[in-house]
Amino acid sequence: MSRTVWIILAILAVAFAAVTGLAVKRGILGGHEQTAAIGGPFHLVDQKGAPTDARVLKGKWNAVFFGFTYCPEACPTTLLALGQAEKLLGSKADDFQTVFISVDPGRDTPKVLASYLSNSAFPRRTVGLTGTPAQVAEVAHAYKVFYQKAGDGPDYQVNHSTITYLMGPTGDFVCVIPYGENPQQMAGQIRAAMKQGPHAQSCSA
Repeated sequence: MSRTVWIILAILAVAFAAVTGLAVKRGILGGHEQTAAIGGPFHLVDQKGAPTDARVLKGKWNAVFFGFTYCPEACPTTLLALGQAEKLLGSKADDFQTVFISVDPGRDTPKVLASYLSNSAFPRRTVGLTGTPAQVAEVAHAYKVFYQKAGDGPDYQVNHSTITYLMGPTGDFVCVIPYGENPQQMAGQIRAAMKQGPHAQSCSA
């Protein structure tokens, strides 16, 4: 596949993610009564190989991001920003975690996830999740996430949504953090939600 085609596919994936995020933020996918439907039961394994379900979200504020370890730009960029945002939260970081869910179950084994997420610039409190193709499809559907394999051979890419979901300590959807926001913006949204309490419905102050 030519470089031009790769660039077009990447642009389309980012455009889809941006439109999806904007739709959620503006209520096109429904008011909070419908956006509350973002999220739900799932059954995956973490980077230690331990079976994990939606209870991993309970008791903490969660930045849920779907990506893959071979991702060339969006995933490391987002994780680097979340790593800085985590530091900006100060003592409140103890109540916050990043949940990185792989959309590439064919390559992202627990061992691969563990190695990838060990990057010291990524959030210290990160749960990496992967599973079978059916399990990944289940959680992606629950979070209204787009992903699609692009290309053949061992070096294939995966086009995917690039927004981050902030989920509250009850496991409920709070807001979308758009791709490209800087650490200060991320930390500000997380703090604003925390200030509202565990049943926050937005990231606005």
